[in-house]
Amino acid sequence: MFDKLKRMFGGDESPTEAEREAQRAAELQADEALLARWTTESLNGRRIDTFVPAGDTPPLAVVLFLHGHGRILLNENRVFTKLLQDNQLAAVCPDGGRSWWLDVVCEEFDSEQTPQQWLLDSVLPFIEQKFAIERPRIALLGISMGGQGVQQLAYRYASQFPVVAAISPAVDFFQLYGSGIPLDTMFPDAESARQVSVVLNLHPLAWPRYQFFCCDPADTEWFDGAARLGMKLSSSGILHERDLETTGGGHSWDYFNRMAPAALNHIVTSLRKVE
Repeated sequence: MFDKLKRMFGGDESPTEAEREAQRAAELQADEALLARWTTESLNGRRIDTFVPAGDTPPLAVVLFLHGHGRILLNENRVFTKLLQDNQLAAVCPDGGRSWWLDVVCEEFDSEQTPQQWLLDSVLPFIEQKFAIERPRIALLGISMGGQGVQQLAYRYASQFPVVAAISPAVDFFQLYGSGIPLDTMFPDAESARQVSVVLNLHPLAWPRYQFFCCDPADTEWFDGAARLGMKLSSSGILHERDLETTGGGHSWDYFNRMAPAALNHIVTSLRKVE
């Protein structure tokens, strides 16, 4: 009788294993429904994934996501996809190969057009036409190689891209020169690559107004570059937000997913200020 009364009047008994399984199944089904909202198209012969959040109203803005060297997009990522849905943000994820998203010709990408030119000349018009959303309501988000890619884009076109978030940006990408990747064919030597790095191309009077980046202190490959960028920004009086303290996974998707809420929160908050 007592157990029956507890169930009737909301006692504090924990859910049963069957109830927990049912809840997990419901959550999984909801996640699958969200992931199904990703579609894959072709733009200039290259893959481009798009996400449109569910709802009766148009998306508030668009996130242009640049992937890392492993070419992992977001179409199977439950964490980022749910955050996009919760914040009513559309997303576009182009496949740029292992091009480093630079304004430098990468033969693996294209023999004439640079990856950055493709973003400006093809991807951005694609976004504006598909969603009827124009810059500056297109926020930049990137991870690793793509993290430094969005920084490259934002620092060079600050008025067009005032909102940018980079997770574990490979700021010192030139350190990989000579490792047998396409980067070796893009520059004659490591010093030439270093000359186009973000740290050496900051403009004290032209920088994105709302920028955020983070890197795990356990990320032995890219943390020093991120820290150096933070010091350069601070010494130049350039406003920014950074998190170089939170740790958890090093240079991995465990860390990327962990920092996804902070990155998306920065984007949403900053877009409100832009408007």
